[in-house]
Amino acid sequence: MSSTPRVLSIQSHVVHGYVGNKSAVFPLQVLGLEVDAINTVQFSTHTGYKDIKGTILQNEDMEELINGLVLNDVDYYTHFLTGYSRSPESLKKIAQIIKNLRVKNPDLVYVCDPVMGDNGKLYVPESILPVYRDDVVPLADILTPNQFEAELLTGLTMKDLDGAVKVIQALHNKGVKTVVLSSTDLGDENNMIAIASNKDCCYQVQIPKVDATFTGTGDLFAALFLAWSYRTKNNLKLTLEQTIATLQAIVKDTYDNARRIQPTGKIPPKLIELRLIQNKQIIEEPKINITATEIKLN
Repeated sequence: MSSTPRVLSIQSHVVHGYVGNKSAVFPLQVLGLEVDAINTVQFSTHTGYKDIKGTILQNEDMEELINGLVLNDVDYYTHFLTGYSRSPESLKKIAQIIKNLRVKNPDLVYVCDPVMGDNGKLYVPESILPVYRDDVVPLADILTPNQFEAELLTGLTMKDLDGAVKVIQALHNKGVKTVVLSSTDLGDENNMIAIASNKDCCYQVQIPKVDATFTGTGDLFAALFLAWSYRTKNNLKLTLEQTIATLQAIVKDTYDNARRIQPTGKIPPKLIELRLIQNKQIIEEPKINITATEIKLN
């Protein structure tokens, strides 16, 4: 097989803007990975806009696409990436796809972003949680939940770093090699905290808050973490630092550009779409300004 890593990414797609595969594919390609994308939905924009139009990929259609890859012998992948899934049935289908892909490549690295909600609010059916918890998470090599999603998956709450470590260890106990809490509320009024652990070591990094709500940052985080894990040969500290450096530069540039156009008031969705193309050089060569510090595990 080619030495170039190959990713199968199954996520949502929007015509305009950057969420799901639109947020993940470009950075992965810029960082040197081949990407095949299956779009679970095709919407005009993300759901933060007032009017949403589009179509949903049915499970039988996803199966048909996978079957076409198999029949043409192009179903060898080094990495598998998933994000938003709309139903328990579609998630069960993805679990089966992972198992099938690992027949072809037992070393396949599965990166799972268990998109369920944020800030205490679910935006998927509640019935999707047990499928993630029992069927999908045990298959994941790298898991990138936010704090709310990690608490849902474990039934534990984190009020401090000790609580976060307990949640992470519970996810390791489910079989996940690398657990990354992409964002937590464990910082202060100016910073969030991200935490990454691979059983042997654990690191935290402070993320400066930006006064705006962004969509697609979780999708971008998971893609960047996948790419930098590969490029750094699984150097956890450096992967976390490169991921955060890239994400923060893009978020800050997007916010600053929006404020140049609209200096005051709430920023509308169309002005806060992530500026990925304009930051291609940052994606390729992020400048690390925030370093990760080790958390001592018991």
